[in-house]
Amino acid sequence: MKLHILGICGTFMAGIAVLAKALGHDVTGSDANVYPPMSTQLEAKGIRLFSGYFADNLNLKPDLVIVGNAISRGNPELEAVLNEKLSYVSGPQWLFENVLKDRHVLAVAGTHGKTTASSMLAWVLEFAGKKPGFLIGGVPENFEVSARLGDAPYFVIEADEYDSAFFDKRSKFIHYHPNTLILNNLEFDHADIFSNLEEIKKQFHHLIRTIPAKGCIVSNKQEEHLNDVLAQGCWTPIESFNDEKSWHAKLVSKDGSCFDVYRGKDLQGQLNWPMIGLHNVNNAIAVIAASVQIGIEPKVAIEALSEFKSIKRRMELKFQVNGVNVYDDFAHHPTAIKTTLEGLRRHVGEDRILAVLELGSYTMRSGYHKPETFDDALIGADKVFLKHSLDWKDDNIAHSKSYEATEKLVNDLIKDAKPRDHILIMSNTGFDDIFGKLEKALQES
Repeated sequence: MKLHILGICGTFMAGIAVLAKALGHDVTGSDANVYPPMSTQLEAKGIRLFSGYFADNLNLKPDLVIVGNAISRGNPELEAVLNEKLSYVSGPQWLFENVLKDRHVLAVAGTHGKTTASSMLAWVLEFAGKKPGFLIGGVPENFEVSARLGDAPYFVIEADEYDSAFFDKRSKFIHYHPNTLILNNLEFDHADIFSNLEEIKKQFHHLIRTIPAKGCIVSNKQEEHLNDVLAQGCWTPIESFNDEKSWHAKLVSKDGSCFDVYRGKDLQGQLNWPMIGLHNVNNAIAVIAASVQIGIEPKVAIEALSEFKSIKRRMELKFQVNGVNVYDDFAHHPTAIKTTLEGLRRHVGEDRILAVLELGSYTMRSGYHKPETFDDALIGADKVFLKHSLDWKDDNIAHSKSYEATEKLVNDLIKDAKPRDHILIMSNTGFDDIFGKLEKALQES
């Protein structure tokens, strides 16, 4: 079958392309921004890419068009699809019908930690010899690919609450019908499609309604909003974590790089690993609990996680120049920012942390989060450098300097940086190639 994908260079849609190719389909795709590394990865798999959205891209006469959720009415290629009455479907619907329907789906949902926890879960299954398929919104360093078909029956999916397509405003995860579901946390996000937290809770409860009675929900007991959602009705057994009566951790090192794993009063083992931060401890406990539900021994899951190598752009040490350490992190929500900084602070002790935050997401730019929220999130940093766009409504965040131009920010950062400093750059965009500019400037300083 000839499949054409609109928005193919997004992480999720690129994963769809890889899976479709593995199933034997002839795959092409279009995107506004076709550039490495995603373009080269797709082209290496024999997937033809078109740069820009044009009606002529459909001259190959695809049997089916898979439409990414970034594609809106008015897009010339989408308009041609509609005018010509070509068959089309959303990415999540195609994924369920062609990959997930007959497999044991393990899904990871929540406002934060989905990419990390789903990468951990896929690795634990791989380590245990299950050879799972997966589609993850990042590149796990244990695999170096974001998606693969794998062997039946297991498939790990990062379950996003964002909408499915221009014609289907349900959350993506409604399509997945998981057997095993991890619920990590729940906060307000995605202000471009949700008006308030209650709307997001409604989508999460729709998800819970799809889990079979013979499945399992692994939920964070400490998350009030998740407890509210489950209280609306749940027909599936629940395994709690962050719960003294069930799965929980006891820290051995304060930065989270070593902790004991308990199930109730029973010690299951000790995890020593390269990750830091209490948020990653939570991710690990949830993954261990979910792994046990499909027959993996806790000691095997713990051993697997000791060899976990993280994900690109999740507290990734990009480079060290002249004693200055520079990290890349995808944090784009005050809670994620706070937990990331807390983890780094516990790890580096009294060394200085210079936080560089780009207000890149719609929710961050909208002004939904007040300055005092950011003040609390950034309290772990010694200095804060803010990069904002013109629609940012309130940039008087305490202890920070604000910039519109990345070049000026980098210049001031270089003047301030000293050996043993830790520069944490937090953004969910390409951030004007800030790492290239910063590395060059540090080498020349």
